[in-house]
Amino acid sequence: EELARIDGESLALGTVDSISPTASYDPWVLLTDPESVYIQPDLAFRRAVSARVVSQSDEGFAAELTHDGGQKSRLEVSIEADGRYRLSIVPLDPGHVAYLSVGASVSPDEAYYGLGEYFDDVNHRGKLRAMQFEPSTLESGYNEAHVPVPLLLGTKGWGLFVESSRVGVFDVASADPTRVRSIFGMGEQAAEGLTFHLLAAERPLDLTKLYYDITGYPGLPAPWALGPLVWRDENLDQAQVESDLDTMRDLDLATTGIWIDRPYATGVQTFDFNAEQFPDGAAMIDKAHDLGFRVGLWHAPYIDKKAAATKALLQEAEAAGYLPPQFGIPLNPWGIIFDFTNSAATAWWQDHLDYYKGLGIEGYKLDYAEDVSLPSLGEGRNVFRFADGSDERTMHRGYTLKYHETYRAMLPEAGGLLLTRAGRWGSQVLGPIIWPGDLDARMIKHGDPIEDDGEMKRAVGGLHASIVAGISLGPSGFPFYGSDTGGYRHSPPDTETFRRWFEQTAFSSVMQIGTSANNVAWEFGDSALLDSYREYTRWHLRLFPYTWTLAHQIATTGHPIQRPIGLVEPALGAHPSDEYLFGDALLVAPVTEQGATSREVIFPSGRWINFWDGTVIEGPTTVTVSAPLGALPLYLRAGSPLPLLRDTIDTLSPTVDPARVDSFATSVGRLWIRVASGPEASLAMYDGSVIAQKTEGGRSDVQFTPGKEFSEGAIVELIGWGAAAPSSVVVGGANSSALPSASALRTADAGWLHDPAKAGGTVYVILPSGGALTSVSR
Repeated sequence: EELARIDGESLALGTVDSISPTASYDPWVLLTDPESVYIQPDLAFRRAVSARVVSQSDEGFAAELTHDGGQKSRLEVSIEADGRYRLSIVPLDPGHVAYLSVGASVSPDEAYYGLGEYFDDVNHRGKLRAMQFEPSTLESGYNEAHVPVPLLLGTKGWGLFVESSRVGVFDVASADPTRVRSIFGMGEQAAEGLTFHLLAAERPLDLTKLYYDITGYPGLPAPWALGPLVWRDENLDQAQVESDLDTMRDLDLATTGIWIDRPYATGVQTFDFNAEQFPDGAAMIDKAHDLGFRVGLWHAPYIDKKAAATKALLQEAEAAGYLPPQFGIPLNPWGIIFDFTNSAATAWWQDHLDYYKGLGIEGYKLDYAEDVSLPSLGEGRNVFRFADGSDERTMHRGYTLKYHETYRAMLPEAGGLLLTRAGRWGSQVLGPIIWPGDLDARMIKHGDPIEDDGEMKRAVGGLHASIVAGISLGPSGFPFYGSDTGGYRHSPPDTETFRRWFEQTAFSSVMQIGTSANNVAWEFGDSALLDSYREYTRWHLRLFPYTWTLAHQIATTGHPIQRPIGLVEPALGAHPSDEYLFGDALLVAPVTEQGATSREVIFPSGRWINFWDGTVIEGPTTVTVSAPLGALPLYLRAGSPLPLLRDTIDTLSPTVDPARVDSFATSVGRLWIRVASGPEASLAMYDGSVIAQKTEGGRSDVQFTPGKEFSEGAIVELIGWGAAAPSSVVVGGANSSALPSASALRTADAGWLHDPAKAGGTVYVILPSGGALTSVSR
């Protein structure tokens, strides 16, 4: 089957009479404003019209291409692995080549994923996507391209990865429904050529693994970073932080970590705690650790040029040459970015970070650093030059990588929290969690009208935009994602928005909770909200064995944690932006419309069991389901085991007070296994534990084999069983006895219980520490 065709139109040179060293050659304007005065009038794109093979081997070939203006280029093609091909095009007369363009002739009905973080739609067909910041009519003033990735994935099973850090744009079947095209601005560097990769896989979801084979597999954050994380936009002082720590434990709110946002230091960056605001930062962090919290800090790569507290540090950095030799327009309120391409400068910065490391700081929220991400002003350059000789033409993405590498080196070897607003291809190896910046604290879509200071503008987007971004980033190489639960712009969110948002983030890879209004869940004054928040944060924490298993599986499958339905099952012909598969086992369909109490859900193939009431839906189908506030539309795939922590768990982090704080690090405890009867399926967990389920006739078998961590037995939770109790329950070949009450599940060594009112009728079975097979019969 032909997936895509690389023809002469797919390989083009953008030529001009002369190359200007002051022009940015940003191709965005070529497609969005073709009449712009910034476009050189003599620009012409020259497609390849003939090819002559000049060398050939078993691994590939090289050819000389002739383009329609007589220009020539060299095309090299090599087979790197099964389904992975490396190509490069190099102009033979680069002095007149301003742009290089690669693409493909494609099917008119194919959908496209990848390309990084976008907020409007997961399917890019019909869209133009910039690989850098561009001016925009959005309320932020720019296009929000914090994490563009030049990786396009087609639903027929092919992909295109352009291995370039230069300014670029993808036309995804916008001008022509049968053609995808990328254009990269080369300018004076056209002689370097453009390297790109063609990918092919039987299943489109497998394409990202081929991309990882080229750019590196994602690093893992610390396990605690995947538990609920809480922050305030501004902390009053140390007393408030310590009060919040106590309150979360007193109110039984599952939380594994916090970070302290600015301001907390004497200045940006003084690498200290403000003594008036935080008189004993070490004691505060120790208290957090004692109560089972890990701690991170907000940081940015600047030394404030205005603050008296930073004057000496800034003078020292300037005298040592630690700032870029040349810098453009800053996009921050503090000053010039630090030059992390200078190894001495990086070491100096890390020496100052050692103070925080010594106090026990294990994570950083890395903000800003996107000054270089504006590579062009009109068609002119926003010039930055760095110590290593690089400039903004590649460092518009390369700078954030250097910045993030500097901080990753300061985290524990086992991982920490690296929460980043920006990213680029390849930076996934650092294990970042992407947060999408300042979304609207509203139930509003990207581009919808919104009032801002009396003016009508186009919204960045709220909950819906956050979901789109998370689904888009996973196949693009960033599996860990967490928006500010509740939003940031126009905070505080109303109670409905906040509740719908934490319902969704509870069933996602990362749940981080905070808004710009500084209020936290227990300060809304709404007991129903707080009860629901307690329930959903605990569900997120209980999911840790499942989420951590999915994280470890990336190294072998390449599959994202949050998976687009249209990429998993292209045959459906549906590409929803507001629902996704969380691994293989869960279908998540959040409510994103204000006031809605139902929504339409697209169900992939298979049998799906409502997580809360056990209702069964056979897919593929589309159904309008009930979705009252507090009940996220959530479905478990029949047969697929879902491993969970116990329902009393508070944290993944160690604690000195296990009587007050139920910690996984202190006691692993029994594994809970939620499953519904269905097709044979198994799950190999991150610690080597294996869960297998098989249903034949009226009997469901669940086998648990313990691994290195989960060795204290398990409780099987067989949902959707029905109102009638089982006729028999056998564990390890022997009949098991019914337990008298639900409370006995927590204390008994063996037994089973039937609860007809729970999730369509649930059968609970206790399995011993050595593991066992249980057979539950009707």
